[in-house]
Amino acid sequence: MCFVLYAATTKPLPRRKWEHGSSDLPVEALSEHDAMVREHFSNPEIHFIGSTSGCGCNFPHVDLQGGSWPCFEDPEIVEEDAVSERKSREGLVSLLRSSGDSTVELYGIWYGDFAESPQAYEDIPVEAILQQDFRLKERGFYKVFITPR
Repeated sequence: MCFVLYAATTKPLPRRKWEHGSSDLPVEALSEHDAMVREHFSNPEIHFIGSTSGCGCNFPHVDLQGGSWPCFEDPEIVEEDAVSERKSREGLVSLLRSSGDSTVELYGIWYGDFAESPQAYEDIPVEAILQQDFRLKERGFYKVFITPR
């Protein structure tokens, strides 16, 4: 099962299919299968955002366990995974900035949990995603503030 990330914007983002080795993250419209996730957002345009792996698994994330998100650093993380996470973070920030919106909504869940309600709500600046210790919370809903460059 995969971690998946959805973003809601006021205008559609350009669609992109996943290409192995590309620095561009995949962006897809909702399908009939994941359309239930729409109920969690206030912005009208909902997109599936993939990481460098195609799904959302290469976005740094923590799993909901017993009602909380234990944070820990995995000493076994290999350099290749760290590089992939960094590229996914950078790609996500670039994509969110390209939306032209001042705020974008994000929601990360496990594939299939589309109707599950968020368990945490956070307001963050887009730059927070670039911090090495930032992890998307499973079932965490983020309002991401984007400052003009």
